[in-house]
Amino acid sequence: SRENKERQMTNLITGLIGIAGVCTFLGIMLWWIKAVPLIIICVLVMALLIYDFYQSLRANGNRAG
Repeated sequence: SRENKERQMTNLITGLIGIAGVCTFLGIMLWWIKAVPLIIICVLVMALLIYDFYQSLRANGNRAG
């Protein structure tokens, strides 16, 4: 339905804005603090963030009503 498509598009847009904000924040932090353990942690956090975003989009697309 139209309402479901609007909800999915809203989740996509807000999710992309959130991911961009986190990437910007972590990128600036990593630019100033060049520590290997911090880089590893940030890469893992970003991978989990993107995986969760993908899973939430799939779940919202399969939801009925």
